[in-house]
Amino acid sequence: MKNIVVVSILISFVLLGIIFSYVGDIIGDDLVNILSMLAAIIILGLTVGVGLKYVNQMKNDKASGQLADENWDGIGEFKNELPVGWAVSFLSTIVWSIWYWFSGYPLWAYSQIGEYNEEVKAYNKKFEEKHASISDDELKAMGQSVFLVNCAPCHGVGADGMDGKAANLTKQFDSASVKYVIKNGSNNGLIAEGVMMPDRNGLININTGNAISDEEINVVSDYVANGFVGSKGAEVFAGVCSACHGTDGTGMPMVAPNIKNFSVDLVTAVLQHGKTGAIGKMPSFKTEDMRLTATQQKAVATYITKLKEEQENG
Repeated sequence: MKNIVVVSILISFVLLGIIFSYVGDIIGDDLVNILSMLAAIIILGLTVGVGLKYVNQMKNDKASGQLADENWDGIGEFKNELPVGWAVSFLSTIVWSIWYWFSGYPLWAYSQIGEYNEEVKAYNKKFEEKHASISDDELKAMGQSVFLVNCAPCHGVGADGMDGKAANLTKQFDSASVKYVIKNGSNNGLIAEGVMMPDRNGLININTGNAISDEEINVVSDYVANGFVGSKGAEVFAGVCSACHGTDGTGMPMVAPNIKNFSVDLVTAVLQHGKTGAIGKMPSFKTEDMRLTATQQKAVATYITKLKEEQENG
């Protein structure tokens, strides 16, 4: 037992030395810091001591007592009394947790995070009221500012995707993105019109009566990514995709989105719900999470839509 005490003290001093080397200059004469350090010392000492005590018991003690009548595959349990120390610690933890949650630091108490969240909600409400009526030019200017802060770190200042790190927003799709959607479907809840099925075998080419093949996937993906150019891709699109996305790819209300051009509704939906694609997963910028307000989402969507139009018009 003496060896355990000596080892416990040595280990505790070593750990305390490491802690002091990092926080010794911070403690100073502040009462809270001093009490916190004392608590850390007590907890550390108890943890090391109890740990070594039970390690020693596992090495040296032998099971004793009266076996219970029940056993499982010949393995029984002893009718030993509950260890007093363990019982006291367990009950003390319950008492402390009740005190902590309902008296020491109750759930309804003031918090800086709560105050900050309330202030953000109040500001966002004023922001939405102030910009309730805003022109497209003002939305575009606002969207550019919001884009540079929230979107440019991944999509790049010019929205070109930074060499494949994120989607290139200067064009609608690339071929890999289209293939991913065909094979895996679209995100649930991504668009208001509906959800594209995740089973590629459910996509039937009405011209052949067969499920879409790998070759047809490649052809139609290139066709969509290249701005709906190519006769062979047009045939596959007409036979497989046009039933939902329309003959020209501009979508059908309540059925499928416009995959020919960006729309404010589609970009806003991506911002609200996030998106999983060939590159990876984009996080959502939900209004409920106070990431972007509804007006800011619309502004970013307007900016991206206008940006793509400007790129196409030279």
